Amino acid sequence: MFMGEYSHSIDEKGRLIIPSKFRFELGETFVLTRGLDGCLCVYPQNEWNILESKLRALPLTNKNARTITRFLVSGAAACELDKQGRILVPAALREYAGLEKDVVVTGNLERIEIWDKAKWDSNSSYEDMDSIEEGLQDCGVLL
Repeated sequence: MFMGEYSHSIDEKGRLIIPSKFRFELGETFVLTRGLDGCLCVYPQNEWNILESKLRALPLTNKNARTITRFLVSGAAACELDKQGRILVPAALREYAGLEKDVVVTGNLERIEIWDKAKWDSNSSYEDMDSIEEGLQDCGVLL
């Protein structure tokens, strides 16, 4: 499980250090792709395989299924860490997430999210958690 929040920088070549606490869980190769809300997501290969199976099971006749599959798969890139614990974030993914310099790398259970710091700061307001929690009670989430 991935958890925690880490501030890093992306260099001029598009390389980003992955926090050392996440590296073992990621394994040798993993997948980087677009995420919801304007972030990037990093999936260990086993988690990507689970997601891929779910996407394959979606009906091709459903437009939303085709759209989410395109969104995730067309932006996906196979990655591995270099000797310094960095990944190279492709230019198209950096552009999608607005990554220029300061980024936040967060653990989110089975995946890692990579955020532009300013976007993370503006989206991470937790002022209305009571109503969010109430809305999730039907899903079995009780805090």
